[in-house]
Amino acid sequence: MTTPHRQNTRITLAKRPEGMPVATDFAVETVPAPSPGPGEVLLKTLYLSLDPYMRGRMSNRKSYAAPLEIGEVITGGVVAEVVASEHPAYPVGTLVTHHSGWQAYALAKPDAAPLPMVDPDNAPISTAVGATGMPGHTAYFGLFRVGKPQPGETVVVSAASGAVGAVVGQLAKAHGCRVVGVAGGPEKCGWCVNEAGFDACVDYRDPAFPEHLAAACPDGVDVYFENVGGAVLEAVAPLLKPTSRVPVCGFISAYNSPSDAVLEAPDAWLKRTVNPDLETRFFLVHEWFEEFGEATKALGALIRAGKLAYRETVVEGLENAPNAFLMLFNGANEGKLLVKVSERENG
Repeated sequence: MTTPHRQNTRITLAKRPEGMPVATDFAVETVPAPSPGPGEVLLKTLYLSLDPYMRGRMSNRKSYAAPLEIGEVITGGVVAEVVASEHPAYPVGTLVTHHSGWQAYALAKPDAAPLPMVDPDNAPISTAVGATGMPGHTAYFGLFRVGKPQPGETVVVSAASGAVGAVVGQLAKAHGCRVVGVAGGPEKCGWCVNEAGFDACVDYRDPAFPEHLAAACPDGVDVYFENVGGAVLEAVAPLLKPTSRVPVCGFISAYNSPSDAVLEAPDAWLKRTVNPDLETRFFLVHEWFEEFGEATKALGALIRAGKLAYRETVVEGLENAPNAFLMLFNGANEGKLLVKVSERENG
């Protein structure tokens, strides 16, 4: 069945990118939107989250998740509104998060897979795929469950002005740590210090970056929250202690490489080159799925109290998602990168 008068625009994988994605790697299709069957709801996408992990799913490489198939809708988290419902717990107008990807409409069956509701009183709804959603959860659990910072320790976070890194730094600071960020350019570094409250932030584009990082960490590094890899990892490595902890969230510096040779994960590289006994691991935020609700409320409370700053770069229009996606790799976005797909129909 289809829903009359609703057209679903969706963006699919036309071919696997070689290096940096280009426009011809994607295809835009318009098809009739489906109608919900028994127990289903029709979701209208309001905000689409753009995240670095999506690049990995476009490649046919072994990873923690299966690669996208050619012709498949690009994966991605969304904030959506229920606009047609055959499920009593999800009436029309309900706001939810879902993983329906780069498309305007999608069906969901709440009884078959979780469909978390979004409370607009907790924080602005866009943050449900940002500071109070997956990036915020990644920062919260990665820092506290893997990094295990103690008050007085030095925490370094790469991609410090990004959706995950900014939350990591502020949580660590509130926990009583010395926080040093690594970001690209004086503007982003300035935001980390002046708005997010970091103790220092070092520009990785500066030719003297390793020396500046060492100066900012005179007692070494106790926790390094890894988002980048590459030259940043190499600069942090000499500052790590035998007791350091390194949560590995990602390593965006390698995502567009056509060669598998540079794809050694940072935790494996550290154990091979620095210390085989170093406490480091790659983690997936869904390890703590059952606790997401708790984290969402805690992060929302910090935002409402003015204790958690965040930035969003919002691009208008689903058709602009492919070009906007590239901002993740050239550093053009500030904070969380979103596509505003549509307005709410109800409320």
